Formats: sequence, C-alpha cells, structure tokens
Amino acid sequence: MKVKAKLKSLRIAPRKSKLVADLIRGLDVKEALKQLGLNVKKTSQPVKKLLLDAIANGENNWGIDKNNMYVYDVKVGAGPMLKRWMPKAFGRAGKILKRTSRLEIILEERIENKGRKTKEEMEAEKKKRLKEKEEEMKKAEEKNEDDKENKKKSQGKNFEKKEKTKETEKKSWGSRIFRRKSM
Repeated sequence: MKVKAKLKSLRIAPRKSKLVADLIRGLDVKEALKQLGLNVKKTSQPVKKLLLDAIANGENNWGIDKNNMYVYDVKVGAGPMLKRWMPKAFGRAGKILKRTSRLEIILEERIENKGRKTKEEMEAEKKKRLKEKEEEMKKAEEKNEDDKENKKKSQGKNFEKKEKTKETEKKSWGSRIFRRKSM
C-alpha cells in the first residue's frame, strides 16, 4: 500500500530541495526523521513536516504500522515562479526568477499487511479520540467561565478602589502636574 503527501509552492528552489530529497529516499521512516533532524539545509524542516504528514496519513487512513513504513520515493518538481525585475545599466531591466518547488513523498510498507489495523479498530480509535476531544473542550469551557467570573469580581474591587482615590485626590495645579501615572 502506497501512501502519499504533497507540498505545493515551497519558496525554495527545486535544485536545493532535491539535495534533501536524495538523502531520505529508500530509508525507514525513523531513520529519515533522524536524518532530517540533523540536516542543516533550509529545506529539511518542510520536508520533515511533510514526512510526518505522510506517516499520519498512513496510520490514520489506512491503519499501517509506523515501524513497517519506509520512504519509497520523494518527487521534487518546479512550482510556479515569481517574476521580478532589477534595474540595470542604460535603462534596461534584468529578469529575476524566484523559484518554488513541489514536493511529494510516497511511503510504502516493508512487509505487506504486517501490523495493519482493521477497519473496526480504526473506527474505535476515532471514537475514542472524539470523546477525548469533547472532554477537553468541556474542561476548557468551564475554565473560561471561571476565569470570566474571577475577572468580574476583581474588576469590581478595583473599580471601588479607583473611586476612593479620586475622591481623596486634591484638585490643585501641583497635584495635576505631579500626579502618579501608575494609578
């Protein structure tokens, strides 16, 4: 089973992206992630994210085991170019092409159907994740409500303090000039 993930319009030239793509082609998923983590090239971070997306696609959509996947192929192509102009001598204009690249990572299983989940197991996991998400949302809502109530209480106390300070403040010109800004 082949699993794909695509990235379009990466603002790095395809010539530079191919250098990173060649590093991970044919490696196991874990080794490829290590290789991309250690690489210093600018392209390595977007490629690492794309690889993680492809792994997630394989696990969540097809039930493939992460330990059984390897990078079958990495395709790098030219994306749309941004065309710019630079003024040159004698009123001429020089063309500047800011190139972008398209990446596609294809993962495949080392051993066919080894450790693959059934549809029932995948559906059960999805239901479990949805329940956990709903519980987190409820906790977040309760926390927000508590924070709002605490804010209202604290604003009420601060409002009373401000009224008292205004009443005791003198109205002379000296108090206006040397008034504290922190109140």
